[in-house]
Amino acid sequence: MVKSQQNKIIILVLALAGLYSSVNQADEAQVLAADFVRQNDRYWQVDVTLKHDDSGWDHYANIWRIEDQNGQVLANRILMHPHVDEQPFTRGLSKVEIPDSAQILYIRAHDNVHGWSTNTLRVDLRQAENGRIKKTMPSLSK
Repeated sequence: MVKSQQNKIIILVLALAGLYSSVNQADEAQVLAADFVRQNDRYWQVDVTLKHDDSGWDHYANIWRIEDQNGQVLANRILMHPHVDEQPFTRGLSKVEIPDSAQILYIRAHDNVHGWSTNTLRVDLRQAENGRIKKTMPSLSK
C-alpha cells in the first residue's frame, strides 16, 4: 500500500473515532442543576435536574449520585423509569447525610447504556446561604 493511501486511512480512522467520541458524549446523561436545602444539622434535601435523550427502557438516565471530593459516594438516587416525554427533569432525595468534612461535592449522572457521565456539577457547601445553595452547570448559566 502506498504511503499516501495509508495516511488517508489513518485520517479516516481518526475522524471516525472523533465522530464516535462526540456522539457518545452527547448521549451521556447531563447534570444541569442541583438545589441543596439543609433540613437540620444532619440532613439535606437535594434536587437534581438532568437531561438525557431517553428512548425507553433500553436507554435512559437511571441514577444520579453525590460524591465527596475524594470520590466517595454519599448518596444515590435511582430513577425507576425512563423520562422520554419529560426533559429535562428534576428528582429529589431527602435525608441525605453529608459529613461536615465533605464541603466540596460532585453530582454525577448515569444512563444504562453509557454508564457514568464524564461531566459533573461541583457544589461547594461553604457557599450555602441560609442553609441553601443552588448550582447550575457553568456552561448553561451564560
